Amino acid sequence: MKNNGLDKTYTADAAIGKYRIVKFGAADGGVAQAAAATDLLIGVTGRVAPVLGERVDVSRSGILEVEYGGAVTRGDLLTSDASGRAIVAAPAAGANVRTIGVAEVSGVLGDIGSLLVVPGVMQG
Repeated sequence: MKNNGLDKTYTADAAIGKYRIVKFGAADGGVAQAAAATDLLIGVTGRVAPVLGERVDVSRSGILEVEYGGAVTRGDLLTSDASGRAIVAAPAAGANVRTIGVAEVSGVLGDIGSLLVVPGVMQG
């Protein structure tokens, strides 16, 4: 299910999996697969898995498909795991994490679920 409002084309800084959360790359116009809850998360890739230097469409808003990196319940705020998959945002006390959105459906590790993209910051 893809119901997006804004797609933007970037250049992949490295290989990026399909249905993964991405962050800004090393230079303007680039993106990289997210690797931590503290990354500056900006959107989600689709069905294409780009390699280094390829152009990639990143969906920056809407309800989008994303791969889950663990158990997720609809309504959970989501962030990125080390592989760019969506996991529940659960910051430690006093720590900040970046969120990418809100889960639309429940699922488990490896499921292609969906989220409403609403980037933000959460403090534990």
